[in-house]
Amino acid sequence: MLDQDLQNQLKAYFEKLIYPIELIGNFDGSKASTELRELLTTLATLSDKVQFVEGTDAAALKPSFTIQRVGSTEQVSFAAIPLGHEFTSLVLALLQVGGHPARISDELAQQVRALDGDFAFETFMSLHCQSCPDTVQALNLMSILNPRISHIAIDGALFQDEVTQREVMAVPTVFLNGEFFETGRLSVEQLVTRLDANAGAKAKDAIDAKAPFDVLVVGGGPAGAAAAIYAARKGIRTGVVSERFGGQVLDTMSIENFISVEYTEGPKLAANLEAHVRHYDVDVINAQRVAKLIPSETEGGLHTVELENGAQLKSRTLILSTGASWRTMNVPGENDLRNKGVTFCPHCDGPLFKGKKIAVIGGGNSGIEAAIDLAGIVDHVTVLEFADTLKADDVLQRKLASMPNTAVIRSAATTEVLGTDKVTGLQYKDRTTDESRTLNVDGVFVQIGLLPNTRFLKDVVELSPMGEIVIDPHGRTNIPGVFAAGDSTTTPYKQIVIAMGGGATAALSAFDYLIRTPVADNQHQAA
Repeated sequence: MLDQDLQNQLKAYFEKLIYPIELIGNFDGSKASTELRELLTTLATLSDKVQFVEGTDAAALKPSFTIQRVGSTEQVSFAAIPLGHEFTSLVLALLQVGGHPARISDELAQQVRALDGDFAFETFMSLHCQSCPDTVQALNLMSILNPRISHIAIDGALFQDEVTQREVMAVPTVFLNGEFFETGRLSVEQLVTRLDANAGAKAKDAIDAKAPFDVLVVGGGPAGAAAAIYAARKGIRTGVVSERFGGQVLDTMSIENFISVEYTEGPKLAANLEAHVRHYDVDVINAQRVAKLIPSETEGGLHTVELENGAQLKSRTLILSTGASWRTMNVPGENDLRNKGVTFCPHCDGPLFKGKKIAVIGGGNSGIEAAIDLAGIVDHVTVLEFADTLKADDVLQRKLASMPNTAVIRSAATTEVLGTDKVTGLQYKDRTTDESRTLNVDGVFVQIGLLPNTRFLKDVVELSPMGEIVIDPHGRTNIPGVFAAGDSTTTPYKQIVIAMGGGATAALSAFDYLIRTPVADNQHQAA
């Protein structure tokens, strides 16, 4: 299960263990239990600080295991064979239970320790999901820091009965004390905010107290990361405010066109981007959404960025790199049934629809690729395309046509997603006959492109008819001292490498602006 190279890497990692740990396994007679036992026994041979123990908890999910610090309460649990995307979660859990410090600020760690209450978390995840590890790792870490917090990560593919009973239709899905809590990627910051009623006010006060920046980057994707690095290397006060560091990259399954790197995956690249940014003296303000931009009334003055929690950040220059998000159909039922059968990630949520009928909305490359992937898991896939022809590459269309459990409906305008607590079907209009038709499906995968995250900039910064920030070749917007880069701009070809180049350009332009523009009198007073 673990080849020799991987075992050698783990041996090196295990040298960082400070305290001995036990791997307590709970098994039944299944093949998965045999595989999990093999994994745990192999791990136990790699360090004298790791011991495998047969569990005795009759009520435990099987197969499952707990990593526990010997003689202490620190522990995390997996009802899974955590390989694939969750292998990093396993390694981090082993190290952190064993006393190796996590990469988390002392302030945030103290907030976790101070949480008052008993919190039993369960996360349903998939080994193919790229959003799941962040949530699993955040809750694992919290359960190690606070003895009143427990967490178990459950592989939905292994526990289909649990998935059905608890109506899990997207991953990651988190339950707290037996009740639904949230779906989607969650960070420690977000979890603390949800669990601590005073966390929001504390965060607002801390942000309001920050001194003005020379460069403030709005957005933490590839463009924002590149901008922050280039700015910080100029020795100027640099900050990044981001809802989630990594942006769309976090949702990217595989990356094979990033120059000099033959293959990587989105979450890995996002983690590398953040680590590179934090290598410099950059103030990273994470898990915060920007609500408003208030430009300086005088050139050389301070621009203001207002967050959804009411906090304000000020900076001499801004670099807007807000990226894009999934385009929705904007039809009745879509929003109400999101994560209840309506989903946007075939890699993450596909395994939850094993043996079911699903629809894919969109006949471009992303839609047809999703249909091909899903056809190997589900009972049947129907692709609905608004136009009268598919836009996907011919090679993808031929592959889809060769799969017997797929169908394509062209000239189809989806008008409603049907269902109450979960998706039961959808309605669409045949655009050639104007007839309304119903398609019975259990899931709807929306794959119709992206929209720039620029709604908060409307009537403030010049936007194109498509909602993109209008920039010149230097990354300048129509507002002096405000620059932009990446997928939210009019730059053609939305690619990671192009976004990074745009971020670097915007940062260099911002620095040039700073050294050429006199400081406004009101800025001296504000600072």
